[in-house]
Amino acid sequence: MINSLKQTYGKFNEKYPAKTKIVRYIISGGTAAVVDLVLLYLLTDVFGVWYITSSIIAFLVSFIVSFTLQKFWTFNDRSTDKIHSQAIIYLIVTSINLGLNTVGIFAFVHYFGFHYLASQIIVSILIAFESFYVYHLVFNEGNRPSARSAPF
Repeated sequence: MINSLKQTYGKFNEKYPAKTKIVRYIISGGTAAVVDLVLLYLLTDVFGVWYITSSIIAFLVSFIVSFTLQKFWTFNDRSTDKIHSQAIIYLIVTSINLGLNTVGIFAFVHYFGFHYLASQIIVSILIAFESFYVYHLVFNEGNRPSARSAPF
């Protein structure tokens, strides 16, 4: 069964590499989000850790999960020579995205009257598109013949 899945994935990846990369991106981001939420819940409700401390720990662990999956799986960047600078850039982008998320939700709720959950969904989708292109530059910059190359 696993070999069959690997073969199917391999064929799909060969035929549709851009679509496969997008699917990997969504799975990687979703996995990091689940890790963040599960850890936040477990640390706070099960182990009694203060929710702010839990949030920081959950963010850091999910950051590591996200960075690792995006670098090595989504964007297939196996190099380790620039991993420290890539991690710093990734953290900066993630921090900027947190700010964009906060401003975006505020704008949709305060100025446009959207429900906060609807606002979060809209802003998350917009940030996901932006992040895909930025992360592509972070992880594949040296792997392309030209910096002007498309992300696919």
